[in-house]
Amino acid sequence: MAIERTFSIIKPDATRRNLTGKINAKLEDAGLRIVAQKRIQMTRENAETFYAVHKERPFFGELVDFMISGPVVVQVLEGENAVLKNREVMGATNPADADEGTIRKEFAESIEANSVHGSDSQENAAIEIAYFFSGADIVG
Repeated sequence: MAIERTFSIIKPDATRRNLTGKINAKLEDAGLRIVAQKRIQMTRENAETFYAVHKERPFFGELVDFMISGPVVVQVLEGENAVLKNREVMGATNPADADEGTIRKEFAESIEANSVHGSDSQENAAIEIAYFFSGADIVG
């Protein structure tokens, strides 16, 4: 299996409730290493650019408003099949559909405030990582 990197965001609903450590523990327990991490306050421009793929969707404005409503933790995760592993640990987007033991099942408040974001492919992971981190920021 290939060692790869993926991108993760701990969203404002989770940072507001001080869940960063609990979420990181779940990621690490699943075999993912945190090789870069920082707590930031996204600007409207950051959020609109990052989520531009959703610009034409009806929820875009609410998504941007939510993502700038409080600090987030952006991070790079590394491990075997990291993209898939992170998505498994996160659980389904809708916490009602998420498996027991997943981050979203345990911590999400709603489908919108679902505590975490994770890259959906290696290609998107590379783009998302580069949006927030330089190569020098990532320490394996």
